[in-house]
Amino acid sequence: MRLQAPQLWTAGQRVALLAIVAALFAYLAIRYLTNSTYVSNPQPAEPSRASELVDRIDPNTADVATLAALPTLGEKRAKLIVDYRESRRANRPNVIVFQRLEDLLRIRGIGVATIDQLRPFLTFPTTVPTTQRDSR
Repeated sequence: MRLQAPQLWTAGQRVALLAIVAALFAYLAIRYLTNSTYVSNPQPAEPSRASELVDRIDPNTADVATLAALPTLGEKRAKLIVDYRESRRANRPNVIVFQRLEDLLRIRGIGVATIDQLRPFLTFPTTVPTTQRDSR
């Protein structure tokens, strides 16, 4: 006579476990098939929001939303530009903060590569404001 070892799971428990695993597998398969994501490599030559730009933008007067429409800039860097500009104007309200493209290099997160990509989209004032002389 042979002794049988007690089974860990009953037949009903095995069926229930198999059903749960099958349902989980089906759910994951459906999620995988319906949420396919494609990232093009290399990135498209024409930025997706480039058509929103009407003309060249002056970073001395543009708001965050306008600057954010520029390629490679985004909302975070646009906010950094506006914050930097406004902090400089707090002490001297009539100063032109960005007189040339390279002035943007003072902002954290903006480097030479970003400057090169922004060049066709930005304009800067051609005249420097006159400073008032002390009257003695």
